[in-house]
Amino acid sequence: MSRARVRRQRGARESLLSVILGFESIVAFLAGLAVYGLRALPEGIEPWWGIVGGVVLGLLMIALAGVTRYRWAVVAGGALQVVIALGAFLVPALLIAAAVFGALYVYGTIKGGALDARNASLAAEAEKNGD
Repeated sequence: MSRARVRRQRGARESLLSVILGFESIVAFLAGLAVYGLRALPEGIEPWWGIVGGVVLGLLMIALAGVTRYRWAVVAGGALQVVIALGAFLVPALLIAAAVFGALYVYGTIKGGALDARNASLAAEAEKNGD
């Protein structure tokens, strides 16, 4: 007879950032397609590198979505937000995506951390009271 494995409890920040990075990975791939289709890369660089960049960026975001419980992953996710914003030099419309997802990422980091702190204090108080 095997026992069911108990799942690790995920915090609000981890959940929010995972969802945001997951959805943004789709946008990163589509941005790579836009760079390819518009031939927005500088002269001398093959256009298909736009697709490669979008795929790599998307895969990095998916990988980070799985490890957002670690501080380094949250910082790396913020760095990827900057990379998306820098893509606006190639395709100016990426600035809109960078602003939206950057704001969501900041919100998820701040508000998720606040919710985690609140939940931890409520749990400690409940344990102290014997609930």
